[in-house]
Amino acid sequence: MEEFLPIAYFEGKFVPFREANVSIATHALHYGTGAFGGLRGWVDEAQPDQALLFRLDRHCQRLSHSARFMHYDLPPDKIESAMIEFIKQNKPTKPFYMRPFVYSSGLGIAPRLHDIEQNFFIYGLYLGEYLSKPEGVSCRMSSWHRQEDISLPLRGKISGAYITSSLAKTEAYSSGFDEAILLNSQGKVSEATGMNIFMVRNGKLYTPGADQDILEGITRDSIITVARNLGIEVIERPIDKSELFIADEVFLCGTAAKVSMVSRVENYQIPHAPGEITSKIKNEMTAITQGKHDSYKDWVKTVTF
Repeated sequence: MEEFLPIAYFEGKFVPFREANVSIATHALHYGTGAFGGLRGWVDEAQPDQALLFRLDRHCQRLSHSARFMHYDLPPDKIESAMIEFIKQNKPTKPFYMRPFVYSSGLGIAPRLHDIEQNFFIYGLYLGEYLSKPEGVSCRMSSWHRQEDISLPLRGKISGAYITSSLAKTEAYSSGFDEAILLNSQGKVSEATGMNIFMVRNGKLYTPGADQDILEGITRDSIITVARNLGIEVIERPIDKSELFIADEVFLCGTAAKVSMVSRVENYQIPHAPGEITSKIKNEMTAITQGKHDSYKDWVKTVTF
């Protein structure tokens, strides 16, 4: 059972988590008119009164953009200041995850984004490993397809869009797999249920590009930069599902999942799991997010409480 942080930010003030409740008539509950972010935080081992946040500015910027899709003007600096104060209020003692959420909080029944109240809240929970297994995770190709950007803004983490991820995740779990991989409407690999995907073939790193109806993940963007700085060639292009079956390495990535090695796709074993490139990237990302990599100090925000 999740262990939630005791204080939430709700309707412009900090309140006990259990008191941060919405009405059953809330518009976002019925129509998915919300958008969320997700940000991990680590308590500094050397300074237990400090939390380390990975790319806080980028997370706040993306949530602000998501709010704009819903005609809600929420500047990144307002999100950032609320998240920093949220940490100071909660004083976390171990690794945690923050979930900021913008939503239509009005109680109307018409599906719309105009003339309706909008709001913003933050809650958090302690979070260890989300997906990673030492032996790697197994994935199936989902029968559900990733939506198209022509239908909804996939560059935002729009809450209503995640019904597809939920269907795919449960389908995978029910058939004996850990995770699902969704294809886009063109039959190309898009992403997992809440993670981006990479594969290694012949020493090169491949990942679907932004034109493949993916979420433009912040962890994904970071891995591309890190890999290139390690001298690994990164290629963004469409990927066929059959390529995953013969890949040398495959891994998933995201804020919650971090870097999670894949050991099997359908009934095809990934031969090099863990692989050299996956391991290099995972080790680099771990050091960076924990503030132990001098070259990426500007990616980590320190909050003292």
